[in-house]
This record gives sequence, structure tokens and C-alpha cells, in this order.
Amino acid sequence: MSTKVASIKPEMNCEPLKKLIREVPDFPKQGILFYDITTLLKDKRGFAMLIDALSEHYINKDVDLVLGMEARGFIFAPALAYRLNAGFVPVRKPGKLPAATAKYGYALEYGTNTLEVHKDAIQPGQRVLIVDDLLATGGTAEATTKLAASLGAKIAGLSFVVELDFLKGRDKLKQYDVFSLLHYDK
Repeated sequence: MSTKVASIKPEMNCEPLKKLIREVPDFPKQGILFYDITTLLKDKRGFAMLIDALSEHYINKDVDLVLGMEARGFIFAPALAYRLNAGFVPVRKPGKLPAATAKYGYALEYGTNTLEVHKDAIQPGQRVLIVDDLLATGGTAEATTKLAASLGAKIAGLSFVVELDFLKGRDKLKQYDVFSLLHYDK
């Protein structure tokens, strides 16, 4: 089990982080407003505040492993794992992991996708935190919970930098502790 770590700051106000996120209209297609986090990532104070705020929610919840979803989850999950005194496990697209994998296929709005993790990455009973940059429709997050659970994981929670509330992805994850730092209504 993880060692408990001291709390960082009570009740951090993360709204200033929104000012560090660039809004790009009509990307990737006409009518979509894209929230570009790369401008937040390059700001050393903003990135540190983001990691501190994400970890604050889970700091004393006995997280054994932090699972980061490809690709942007790889940015945040290792930093959170370090802060939570936990291990890091990458959740990959097919064909990227060298050893035996467990797979989970799921439907997308237009097609299907598959996630993989090494079969020996999660031991039964380990508490995992699933991390990604964005919660939109919730399909990838839901698939990741099912993949982790298929290996015997206990889901400690799901953590996101940004949540697009109007897409209602949280509805697919009602049974879990879902924490999103920044919320957008449109």
C-alpha cells in the first residue's frame, strides 16, 4: 500500500489555470472550440499548481498505481504517481506494449477502439487512479475502468484536468469518485 503523504494546501482555487488554456475555435473541425492545454503545460507555475491540485484530491486515499491513458494521460499520470507515492502504468493503444497484454475493445461515436495494458501491470486488489487530460463523452475513461477491473483492480478514482460538462461523460462513471479540476459548460 502507498505511504500517506502530507496535504499540500487546503481548498486550492484553480480557476486561474483557465487563463493559461488557449481556446482554438474551429479545431479539429468547424464549430468545435478546442481547449489547448499546451499553453498551460509550458507555464512552470501553472503546471506545478495543476499537479498539486490534482494530487490534493487523492493524497490520502491509498493509491497503489496511477494509470495514464495514451497519450495526454502520460503527461499527468507519472507526476501524480510521484506525488502520491504510487507506481505508474501506461494504458496504450494496440501494438505498443512488448509483453503479454490484457485488452478491452469499446465503441466510439464513429467506430471502435481498443486499449491495452500489460497483464502483469496490475495485481488483484491494487487501488488504481485513472488519469487523463480531458473528460468528454466518457467512453475511453469507462473502457479504462473496465480494463483495470478485469485485472482485479479496485478503482480509487478518475482524475481529469478538464471536463466538458455539457457532454455528460461523468454519467458513465457514476459509481466512481470522479474529480475534474476545470469545468467548461460549452
